[in-house]
Amino acid sequence: MEKYHFETRMEVRDYECDIEGIVNNAQYIHYCEHTRHLFLKECGLSFAEMHRKGVDAVVARMQLQYKVPLRPDDEFISRLRLTKEGIKYVFHQDLYRASDEAICFRGKIELVCLVNGRLGQSEDYDRAFAKFVENQ
Repeated sequence: MEKYHFETRMEVRDYECDIEGIVNNAQYIHYCEHTRHLFLKECGLSFAEMHRKGVDAVVARMQLQYKVPLRPDDEFISRLRLTKEGIKYVFHQDLYRASDEAICFRGKIELVCLVNGRLGQSEDYDRAFAKFVENQ
């Protein structure tokens, strides 16, 4: 099993599903983003406060793999692991159906920081993520 740095539980809501009765593919990205925001809070950072300081963490690239579909009322576990490659923070995010731990989604989401509108390093993010980051 993967080594994760953070996890949270969520439940599929009916309106997140399409006509086929499965979670719409775009919704998985929302689940991952919500998980990253909760992880930031756990690390003592506020996404909004960082923006007010002129530091914006923005998605640069995503690789998405859809495995087993989630359905209405499914409870699932969103887990993430963090690495850093140069100036990129790489979030390895997996969603598991809670009832049987079936892997439903895998995402590799790369973020970079814009500091006052320019690509750069953020000491705040580096400090907050120091105990989690696995340099590669």
